[in-house]
Amino acid sequence: MSTGGDLSAHGLGGVQDLPISLNLAIGGAVAALLVSFTVLAVAWRRPRYDARRGGRAVPGVQRLVEHPAFVIGLRVVGMVVFLYTVFVSVFGVDKVLNPFFGIFYVWLWVGIVPMSLLFGPFWKAISPVRTINLLFARLAGTDPDEGVRAYPARLGYWPAALGLYAFVWLELVYPFMSELSPVRLWCAIYVAVMLLGGAVWGSGFYERADPFEVYSTLVGRLSIWGYRDDGTLVVRSPLANLDGVVVAPGLVGVVGVLFGSTGFDSFGESPTWVRYLQGSSVNGYLLNNIALAVFCLGAIALFSLACMLTGVAGASGPEPVPEPDPDSDAEQRDDVRSRRTPRWLAARAGLPNAFAHSIVPIVVGYIVAHYLTYFIEVGSNTIALASDPLSNGSNILGTADFPRIAWLSYHPTLLANLKVGAVVVGHVVAAVASHDRALKLLPRRHQLLGQLPLLIVMVGFTGGGLLLLFSS
Repeated sequence: MSTGGDLSAHGLGGVQDLPISLNLAIGGAVAALLVSFTVLAVAWRRPRYDARRGGRAVPGVQRLVEHPAFVIGLRVVGMVVFLYTVFVSVFGVDKVLNPFFGIFYVWLWVGIVPMSLLFGPFWKAISPVRTINLLFARLAGTDPDEGVRAYPARLGYWPAALGLYAFVWLELVYPFMSELSPVRLWCAIYVAVMLLGGAVWGSGFYERADPFEVYSTLVGRLSIWGYRDDGTLVVRSPLANLDGVVVAPGLVGVVGVLFGSTGFDSFGESPTWVRYLQGSSVNGYLLNNIALAVFCLGAIALFSLACMLTGVAGASGPEPVPEPDPDSDAEQRDDVRSRRTPRWLAARAGLPNAFAHSIVPIVVGYIVAHYLTYFIEVGSNTIALASDPLSNGSNILGTADFPRIAWLSYHPTLLANLKVGAVVVGHVVAAVASHDRALKLLPRRHQLLGQLPLLIVMVGFTGGGLLLLFSS
């Protein structure tokens, strides 16, 4: 993405600039994944993670975070930042010096990852659309959790997947993404759709349809904070929290868009693609649209195919799928009973969504690798710009002299190792999560060989992702 050059070039900088070998990085990453799978196959024979129970209770922390003053304080913070962003989007200058762009593209989009990793699903706690929906409900004397209709279970996470795609399209493909009017319009449409959805389906709508809340909640599953079924706040392994991702239709679409768009971002900055666009007789905007769709749909298709083949390598016939989400029991039963659906396909139709949680660590790994310097450098610069909302030389927050943090860019070896390490760790954690889920879903005789299709796809994601990351 590029917002006037300052918000661009957030990959590794190209193969020729790297202090480590591309072949060495890919070989090491693939080896780490294969070794991890081997160790898991030998030493990990029973499921170990269950989000419904376990973990160490932290009653003091729970009393704090659930205290009304704390809850209201977070909502106030969210609304203050929201109102400030509205102000600079309406009255600020139409230049990249406007802090609006840094708040939207950097603090919000990229900042979701570190904030959610540290504190859990933080966007749900500060979401301005949830706060506005709550205020409207209080004025009308209604319950914000109750809409006029029940949210259709068949929609699942698909609205969030579409919303995420709309955002990455704006960020990565739309040629005027650094102009104030179209970005402001996108934000206005987002707020309008969220408020309308909340009014119709209640605040539960945001758990499935708000792209930022769904993204934050998924990443927040990799934090140490979680809740047991009895409502107790606990500290536990992030992998145990990840096991608690609610399976519903469209979950694989969400992770596919997140993973595919990050891959396209690297691909779109590669010299090969740039040269092709410059020499092509086809409109570059059209080609970028096609490429983004191919990356996202390709990620969804490859992962879904691997999941649906899971068990085939060691099985003589179709195996049962996991228990569906309670909200979608009726729909999934109808799908399985449909005479027009082949029995083998119906039996495995739920597997892509059941395993989709394992892609979340990969997404986080690539976000860290691709946006690390971008977030630190442009994010710190936005702190300085935020003190001058109208770009007239003011310093209302006292942060106009806040330094741009560029230390990592001057240490390329450390930076490259951090980024490659983030990708490798993401894939290894994903392998652990998928293995633990496979132990729950597959019959014992198929638990090892049955995972081979997923392993092959993950190896492909590892090598291809690093190649794209290094080529940007």
